[in-house]
Amino acid sequence: MFDYVVDPSNLAAWQTSNRAVEILTDGPIAAGSRFRERIKPPGRKEFQQVTEFAEFERPSRLRVRVVEGPQPIDGTWSFEPAGAGTMVTFVAAGELRGPMRLLAPLVRWVVARQFAGYHRNLRRNVEAQGAGHGAG
Repeated sequence: MFDYVVDPSNLAAWQTSNRAVEILTDGPIAAGSRFRERIKPPGRKEFQQVTEFAEFERPSRLRVRVVEGPQPIDGTWSFEPAGAGTMVTFVAAGELRGPMRLLAPLVRWVVARQFAGYHRNLRRNVEAQGAGHGAG
């Protein structure tokens, strides 16, 4: 599961508002790797952001930090064995900027719904990819 999440070529398949990812750093994907993402959330204008893998602890933890973009929101995924699969926990943190601060409760609700959908996609994709291979 961890390796699927950190592979930039998989991102648009489970985070459906992600239109493109460009790797900005050389070498293998690891802590410090940076990416430019083009994102088009439903009902909003497309924007770009640069994200960094701030923590990269294979196979249990990944923290992604927005280093350039409209909103400096970070996300942390934790991956724990659970029976034959993997329990994925996601926590987002950050302070909204500008007028978005006034919409914080709505933004929390929208982001929670959006990531619930992303994580359903993630589960479906990983299960389909690992069918018969014991993926979790």
